[in-house]
Amino acid sequence: MIKAILFDLDGTILDRETSLKNFIDVQYDKFSNYLKHIEKITFKNKFIELDQNGYVWKDKVYTQLIDYFNISHLTPNIFLNDYTTNFWKHCLPYPNLYKTLKLLTENNYKLAIITNGKFPFQYNNIKALKVDKYMELILVSEKEEVKKPNPLIFERAAKKLGVKLNECIFVGDSLENDYKASKSAGMYAIYKSNKNQNSINIIPTIKDLFEIPCIINNYN
Repeated sequence: MIKAILFDLDGTILDRETSLKNFIDVQYDKFSNYLKHIEKITFKNKFIELDQNGYVWKDKVYTQLIDYFNISHLTPNIFLNDYTTNFWKHCLPYPNLYKTLKLLTENNYKLAIITNGKFPFQYNNIKALKVDKYMELILVSEKEEVKKPNPLIFERAAKKLGVKLNECIFVGDSLENDYKASKSAGMYAIYKSNKNQNSINIIPTIKDLFEIPCIINNYN
C-alpha cells in the first residue's frame, strides 16, 4: 500500500528550463551596459550550455562566461549574488502541479520533496512555487549533507515521514539520481520525461504530473 509520494524539484515539479531562460533574459537586461558586445541570445545559449541542466553551480558558469565573452567590470560574485537572490522570482511550475498535489492530499497521501542543491537556494525556489504547504517534508542535499543517488537520503525521508521505503513512490526526471537511486533504496519509482527526452516504455513514465494518481492505483 502506497502511503507517500516524494518528488524531485528541478525538471520534475519546477520547469527549470523555462524559469532559467526567463531569469537570464532579465539578468542580461540588468547588466546590459556591460554586455553590449554580446547578443542576448548568444549569452543565453552559452549560459545554458555551461549550466549543463543545473549540474554545474553558477560560480563556475559565470567565471567561464566572463572569460569566454571577455566581460569587463563584472565579477562572478556579482552575477552569482544576483542569481541566488533573484532566481526564485522566475520559478514556474509544470502544468497540473497544483491540481495533482491537491488530489493527492485529499486522498491522504503524505507528500515530500528531495532535491539536490544549495540551501537555502532550493528551499526558496520551493516556496516560490507555493508547494511547501502541501509538503510534510523537504530535504535539500546541502543541508542534509547527503545527496542523491546516495540511498541514505531516501531512507532518511521515509523515516521522517513515518513510512516504510516500500510504501513510497519517488517521482523524478533523472534516470540515475531519481529513478534508479530511489528504486535501489527500496522505493517504487516513476520517471518524469520532459519534452527533450524520449519516453522509456519499459519503466513507469509520465509526461504530465496529473498522470501520477492513475499510476499509484496500479500499486494499491
